[in-house]
Amino acid sequence: MSNHPVTMIPASAVRPREAQSDARGGDLKAKLRNAGLRPTVQRLSLSRLLFGKGDRHVSAEALHAEAREAGLSMSLSTVYNTLNQFAGAGLLREIAVQGPRTYFHTRTSPHHHFMDESTGRMFDAADGSVEFSRLPAPPEGMEIVGCDVIIRIRPKKG
Repeated sequence: MSNHPVTMIPASAVRPREAQSDARGGDLKAKLRNAGLRPTVQRLSLSRLLFGKGDRHVSAEALHAEAREAGLSMSLSTVYNTLNQFAGAGLLREIAVQGPRTYFHTRTSPHHHFMDESTGRMFDAADGSVEFSRLPAPPEGMEIVGCDVIIRIRPKKG
């Protein structure tokens, strides 16, 4: 029998191997590599913020604020560049709302959105809830690759 003390670890503190890998960024590294992106420290840090909170819509400014709150030091232009790289690689869906306002969504499958004009909040419309009887024919030599609908809403007055 050994004289070394035994430390008991509660079962709740033991994580499955996948979770351990994810905590170190292993799954995120593979995700970035599979998308053709080098898993730099900044990309991994932003990936943890983006993909660690489930399905979400985020602006570059909001993600930059989250990064700062998490103690990450990077410029807003780095966040913009990274979001655009992720969108170009198919990891995010870019949603241009109006003018320079752009959101990035972690759900990349085709779907439509509501945009609350009073708060700037964007959220998904229920799948299958938007229907079209037809779309216009595209210009000569072009093909339709998708149709994004943004339904603008605000609180009712009175």
